[in-house]
Amino acid sequence: MLAGRSGVGLLTQEWAAELPVRIAAQLVVDPSEVLDRVRLRRLDRSEAIALIAAQQAWADAGLAGAGLDVERLAVSLGSGIGGLLTLLAQDDILETSGPRRVSPHTVPMLMPNGPAAHVGLELGAQAGVHAVASACATGAEAIALGLDIIRSGRADVVIAGGTEAVVHPLPLAGFAAMRAMSTRNDDPERASRPWDKARDGFVLGEGSGVVVLERADHAAARGARVYARLAGAGLTSDGYDIVQPHPEGAGAARAIARALADAGVAAGDVVHVNAHATSTPVGDMGEIKALRAALGTHPVLTATKSMTGHLLGAAGALESIATILAIHNGVIPPTINLDDPEDDLDIDVAAHKARHMEVPAALNNSFGFGGHNVALLFTRV
Repeated sequence: MLAGRSGVGLLTQEWAAELPVRIAAQLVVDPSEVLDRVRLRRLDRSEAIALIAAQQAWADAGLAGAGLDVERLAVSLGSGIGGLLTLLAQDDILETSGPRRVSPHTVPMLMPNGPAAHVGLELGAQAGVHAVASACATGAEAIALGLDIIRSGRADVVIAGGTEAVVHPLPLAGFAAMRAMSTRNDDPERASRPWDKARDGFVLGEGSGVVVLERADHAAARGARVYARLAGAGLTSDGYDIVQPHPEGAGAARAIARALADAGVAAGDVVHVNAHATSTPVGDMGEIKALRAALGTHPVLTATKSMTGHLLGAAGALESIATILAIHNGVIPPTINLDDPEDDLDIDVAAHKARHMEVPAALNNSFGFGGHNVALLFTRV
């Protein structure tokens, strides 16, 4: 991200040839390079990458062998769509080879709580395993739920985040039919261009993002490395439309205001926003209206989807990680492909190159089909 490098490329699979959209941001490292083949046979791709991300987060947090009380460990991890690849693959087998050829692992592989369940089993979590599903707000809402769980006193540590792996002709065709996706097939790396006048839709991505949330005194007692503080969260719903965001960003503005109030942070102290900014004609500027109403025009914005594409249910988790690291390292990742900004874009954007600056408080926004709005507020420790 700091290098401003796009992960979007041309789909080379045979099934992509006839699709109107033939680009996506696919994983560079395949799960088969990390997990053994026998285990992968029992995991949907969304489950496999959630498990890998959770293992990486767990190791980075120094919790392996730390003697954590598993009755005080919870999981909050969701997916916007779930085990779609398994569902469609097993349906193909049913149609071509009959019911006896359907895998006995089909149901655990396609069920929406599968990723959270596998992470919980891997870590032995016994304080509750929760699977959030709120479309493209899923990853952020899962982190917000983790905050609630810790505040309630039910757990000391929550493994939280989102996962998505649906690079497949059906969702690509469905999103394309809605005219929600970019058709810039001849220039994949420049297809995702939030706030640019030439934007024509989002680019599908896949991946998983996982964070370790830990009660502050519990982290201090074990000398944990702490990147940032999750200070507050705001959740609202638009009550407007199943796919279209509110044109004035009213629900988003209320979510941001609630996050500020929850954290006890003044709007003027928020200097950076990792925006939802998917590169759609309507959504991008609706969010700008919300930010203007709730924060003003002083924060420095970025839209990391310009590089990663849109990870749907994992987007809020991945972008929370980018926000956390911006605070920790004092550097904001860039928005690439912003060549001709919208005339009404009156908030500063870290365009084209990373911006080095102190970030005492930052916001991550996530919005999803159905009118889900989530704002997460992070501060420096």
